[in-house]
Amino acid sequence: MDNLQLIQNKIYEIRGLKVMLDFDLAKIYGIETKVLKQAVKRNIKRFEGEDFMFEITKEELSRSQIVTLNKGRGYNFKYLPYAFTELGVAMLSSVLNSDTAIETNRGIMRAFVAIRQLITNPPLNQTSKLEKEVRELKEYIEDVFTDQNDINEDTRMQLDLINQALAELQVKNKVSNRPKKIGFQLPEE
Repeated sequence: MDNLQLIQNKIYEIRGLKVMLDFDLAKIYGIETKVLKQAVKRNIKRFEGEDFMFEITKEELSRSQIVTLNKGRGYNFKYLPYAFTELGVAMLSSVLNSDTAIETNRGIMRAFVAIRQLITNPPLNQTSKLEKEVRELKEYIEDVFTDQNDINEDTRMQLDLINQALAELQVKNKVSNRPKKIGFQLPEE
C-alpha cells in the first residue's frame, strides 16, 4: 500500500490530464531517465498523440509545483521532461520489457485506477460531515432553548399568580388584624 501511495504522489495534472513524468517513471523502474527516453525514441510510433505522451514546455515547467529550478550548473533540466498519460505508461510496459518493468507497470496502473475511482466516487468530505453535525447540534440547542423559554414563561406566569395571591392575602390579613373599635364607627373614605 505504501508503494501505491508513493506512485499516486508522482501523478500530476498537466494540461488537464493525469500524467507521470519521465524522471519519476525512470526512478520507479530503477533505470536512468536517459535509458527510458532512448527506449521511447526508438519506439516513438507507439507514443504518438498527446493522449499517450507529450513534452512539457519551459512555461509549464516553471509554472508547475512539480519541480523547482535551482540556480547553478547541473541543477536544471538539460532536456525537457516527457509527461506520460495512463495510456503512455501502459505502452511503456511493451517498450521496457523486463520483469521489473512489468511488475512496476502493474502498480502504476493500479495507482491510476485508484485515482480515477477517487475522482468518480469521492469519499465523504470531512468538512461537510462536520458542517452537518454542527447544523444538527445548533437545531437541537435552539429546540432546547425554546422549550426552556416556554418553561420560563409558564414559571413566570405561575410566580405572578403566586405573588398576586400573596398580595391579596396580605391585604386580607391587614384588614383582619385591625383592632376592633367598640361603638359607632364612621366609614373610612
